[in-house]
Amino acid sequence: MKILIADDSIVSRHLLEATLRKWGYEVLVACDGAEALQILEREDAPALIILDWMMPGMTGLEVCQRIRQRGTEPYIYILLLTSKSQKEDLIEGMDAGADDYITKPFDQNELQVRLRAGTRLVDLQAQLLSAREALREQATRDSLTHLWNRSSIMDALTRELSRAERESSPLGVVIVDLDHFKFINDNHGHPAGDAVLREAARRMQTSVRQYDSIGRYGGEEFLVLLPGCSEAESYSQAERLRKQLTLSDIRINETALRITASFGVTAAMPGDPWTPEGLIRKADEALYVAKKSGRNRVEILAYNSQPAPAQAPAETVVVS
Repeated sequence: MKILIADDSIVSRHLLEATLRKWGYEVLVACDGAEALQILEREDAPALIILDWMMPGMTGLEVCQRIRQRGTEPYIYILLLTSKSQKEDLIEGMDAGADDYITKPFDQNELQVRLRAGTRLVDLQAQLLSAREALREQATRDSLTHLWNRSSIMDALTRELSRAERESSPLGVVIVDLDHFKFINDNHGHPAGDAVLREAARRMQTSVRQYDSIGRYGGEEFLVLLPGCSEAESYSQAERLRKQLTLSDIRINETALRITASFGVTAAMPGDPWTPEGLIRKADEALYVAKKSGRNRVEILAYNSQPAPAQAPAETVVVS
């Protein structure tokens, strides 16, 4: 575990550092409170600090207060090192945000006991944060594809639409429907269908831009959000995704399955009075045209446009 020592006394600092290294800790050293705060602002900042009370410039109590005022995670366990021994002084230190204290000159056995308590608390907090992130993942991600789930991608649509309106920029919206998915489930089983969904999600996820959003909208449907994309750009991005899906077959139990999908595209352009529901409805209308026109294609409908008559469907081979 990583520990930060903040002490202006060279002798005390070196003694603490040597003791902690002997016990197997990774030690960082600060000569005053200001330097300690700078170290604690790093991404890899230690979660446990031994802080001298009396330091020039910024006292240990002031450092404690600064740390607690930030209220950031993970929690930093503060062990106050002090020559003060009056109860009133120690209460003042606890009120400032310290978790425990040890008096100078420190006793190694006492220091080891107090560090164990701090280490247990830091480890417990790490476990709680990990559990919280796992729960958040379950609440926002689709368990099969690990894309955003329906609720999360719809929340993202609301946020992106608000941002597009605020910045007067376009927002592309694409609904993707895997072609003949029922045929795969009925003829190869649901495990094969699950494998196709996972692979389709992976191929699209690796093809979208870093700031795009993609989620499982329901069943074999996906919703893709393309910030900053006009109608033409959204169409181009959807066509790129369509080609990415068809690059190679998926082999399931020695059977090669071809992945194709139909794409319905629209875009919220600056000045258009779009709503999330309106965008979904328009993209869905475009998807309907794509499916009726033979599948494995991209269709786009602009604001206030009506679906064009569907072309005669072309034959599509699903299993090879």
